Amino acid sequence: MTVKIITDSGSDLPRELLEKHDIEVIPLLIELDGQELVDGRDITPEQVYAAIRAGKVPRTNQAPASIFKQVFAKFIELGRSCLYLAFSSRLSGTCQTGALVAQQLNEKSAAGSVRVVDTLCGSLGQGLVVLEAAKMAEKGCPREEIVERVQRLSPGMEHIFTVDDLEYLYRGGRVSRASALVGSLLNIKPLLHVKDGLMVPIEKVRGKNKALKRIIGIMEERCTPDTGATIAISHADDPEAAAKLKELVEERFGFKDIVVNIVGSVLGCHIGLGGVAVFFPNLSVAPA
Repeated sequence: MTVKIITDSGSDLPRELLEKHDIEVIPLLIELDGQELVDGRDITPEQVYAAIRAGKVPRTNQAPASIFKQVFAKFIELGRSCLYLAFSSRLSGTCQTGALVAQQLNEKSAAGSVRVVDTLCGSLGQGLVVLEAAKMAEKGCPREEIVERVQRLSPGMEHIFTVDDLEYLYRGGRVSRASALVGSLLNIKPLLHVKDGLMVPIEKVRGKNKALKRIIGIMEERCTPDTGATIAISHADDPEAAAKLKELVEERFGFKDIVVNIVGSVLGCHIGLGGVAVFFPNLSVAPA
């Protein structure tokens, strides 16, 4: 019986890929209008962005232990060997909750077990790691072989992105209030990446088009030449920017397998409207 790959809704994988590769998703929670909503069931990314446009401030909550227990137990009862690939522990407590529940269940069960791995990734960076794991599981690879591959791939998974509205980065403590105000006035677009599981600024440019071109420039510096690799592009309710970035990537690098999806509800709450990102493996980065 194949390894069951489990992730959470921070991974932003399109539904068709989740279904194709039999990936189970643990939903995180969104708080809006005084209600706690289950991501993907009670609320969609489009509804989150509509709320932001209306001036509301949706927030995120990690998945409760009860949800992890329900999902893990279901597959343990089937005798499955489970692998949960978690959203970065430096951005959420979700991974820790999953690990605690897995430990409790593993102590009680002889039939199956759960292994938890912190990907230190998010959005489609996490999604690409999960997708690779799922493809290995389909081939019948043992769990420890998949874990080894994940631990080699995750540290070099590049997340290069820009955002339109610095206000949301200010709320998350990524930029100062002064930087947010000045940036908005001058049309400054910050470029960021994920390093050791945290969102870290790289530099700033003026204007969306320059930001997209600079993303390509950073890719040239970091991208391992492999046109057969799967890469991904996500957008915070800005499909036009995603299409433009995809065009630039295809022209410059020749990638054929490009996953494009909207930024999910979880990260959408933190980056606001108009962000766009590219994710790709930099295999020259070895784990510490």
